[in-house]
Amino acid sequence: MPHYTAPLRDMQFVLFDLLQAEAELAALPRHAGLDRETIEAVLEEGAKFASQVIQPLNQVGDREGCTWHGDGVVTAPPGFKEAYRQYVDNGWPSVSCDPDWGGQGLPTLVNNRLYEMWNSANQAWLMYAGLSHSAYECLMAFGTEQQKQVYLTKIVSGEWTGTMCLTEPHCGTDLGLLKTKAEPNGDGSFALTGTKIFISAGEHDLAENILHLVLARLPGAPAGTKGISLFLVPKFLPDANGAVGARNTIKAGSIEHKMGIHGNATCVMNLDGATGWLIGEANKGLAAMFVMMNSARLGVGMQSLGQAEVAYQNAAAYAKDRLQGRAATGPASPDKPADSILVHPDVRRMLLTARACNEGGRALATWTALLLDREHDHPDPAVREEASELMALLTPVVKAFLTDNGWETATLCQQVLGGHGYISEWGMDQYVRDARINMIYEGTNGIQALDLLGRKVLMDGGQKFGRFAALVQAFLKENAGRPELAEFTEPLAKLLADTVALTQEIGAKAKADPNEVGAAAVPYLRITGHLCFAWLWARMAALASGKDDDFHTAKVATARFYFAWLLPEVEQRFREARAGAPSLMALPADAF
Repeated sequence: MPHYTAPLRDMQFVLFDLLQAEAELAALPRHAGLDRETIEAVLEEGAKFASQVIQPLNQVGDREGCTWHGDGVVTAPPGFKEAYRQYVDNGWPSVSCDPDWGGQGLPTLVNNRLYEMWNSANQAWLMYAGLSHSAYECLMAFGTEQQKQVYLTKIVSGEWTGTMCLTEPHCGTDLGLLKTKAEPNGDGSFALTGTKIFISAGEHDLAENILHLVLARLPGAPAGTKGISLFLVPKFLPDANGAVGARNTIKAGSIEHKMGIHGNATCVMNLDGATGWLIGEANKGLAAMFVMMNSARLGVGMQSLGQAEVAYQNAAAYAKDRLQGRAATGPASPDKPADSILVHPDVRRMLLTARACNEGGRALATWTALLLDREHDHPDPAVREEASELMALLTPVVKAFLTDNGWETATLCQQVLGGHGYISEWGMDQYVRDARINMIYEGTNGIQALDLLGRKVLMDGGQKFGRFAALVQAFLKENAGRPELAEFTEPLAKLLADTVALTQEIGAKAKADPNEVGAAAVPYLRITGHLCFAWLWARMAALASGKDDDFHTAKVATARFYFAWLLPEVEQRFREARAGAPSLMALPADAF
């Protein structure tokens, strides 16, 4: 039976040593009174909920799945509804929500760490709750006062959940092709008709109501993305008192039969004149939905980080116990018939890859959460602007780099178990299957790469990238006099200089051939992800260097492994990015 223990010690290191969270939050008026002890207490309780309540349901959800009934009703796996009730009763949905709407007002920084733990414990279960927080953020930004009064408090409390309805059978990323219609009813509401697919948590029995945020077209709307509006379509229409009323005509036509995340209902949602209300301005729905989408992209990064961490924990535990072969240098355990497989360098390579990716990913994800808190709450407009630009740059990196790494890590951890990794009782196959979807969710990783290079780097002449580069340069300057850190700072400095040069090259080539951006995008994102990791790992090594306790010694050892074994990936990626579009585009389409 798989196990999970929240990595609270590493979270404390990232929060309070690396990021100086107490001092950072003290500069934000909303969180000025929040101390370390309170944050740690919340995380400790979240860890208990993860290991004691939802982790035992993870294999149940995978084995039992969801059940679609002919009337459009879907029931979640056994135990999911009861766990969700505990989640609501304990106040977890409201942790980082605005107190004006019933929230506890804790920073995103805290919610981010909770979500990592809960994704490790049970990604499929958390998806019912996690999307609701993204819907909350969208309504906070674009909802009317009446919509907030009726719906927002219910989302904050967890009584009602939320979904995002974008994709249709004929269009995925290209939302300009969507066909769902919204006809005015004459009373301020609209009748929506169409079909949406791949809707996570689109129908279930965990909460009493589900609020669907649906993209659709108004009559006479412009073609393409400029003619998309966003609507709020509840499963049950609220009555005059704001309670659950009549059943709306949006129903699950079926649930998808998937490779993984069986515990979450991925639905085909049919709207048959369903009643909905406009969110934000007409024909500007994509801008409103992007608030939810960007929140969800960061959440997907948390999903893969969670899967990778639990896979690593179980693979490491197996490797310690599994006896097989002898160390090349002689028996490590002469009193036993064989040594543990940890004596074999390749097993260590796989486990250290997972460890380095997880700890680097935790640092990156936590830092971006801190940036969100700065963006929303810092009193200095210049600080808010910098945080906003860094978030725009880093959101596709968090989504794509962490999910690429998460799937590779889960696969390596499965490999550590050998044949047992292929047997369901050990749980490793589920981590691999569940992690695979995250590379597709919220825009495939290729789309994230295009967003990073095309929109976030080249479109503004490198301004956003320059802000991040300045942070790296500041760290390098600050530590220039520490020769013991040269093994980390020298490759970091080279990578930064090489990335700046590559960015300029691609920008120049793209003026002659726009396909150069698409050709270089994926390797460029991998390079940028490694630049983030190298900077964070160098900072963590600087903090841990010279301390001889087990935790800090392991941190420096893992940093050395990252720089020696994982960072060299960028050399291949630089060659790929410079290879250009001609060899990709030369083969005629009908030859495939």
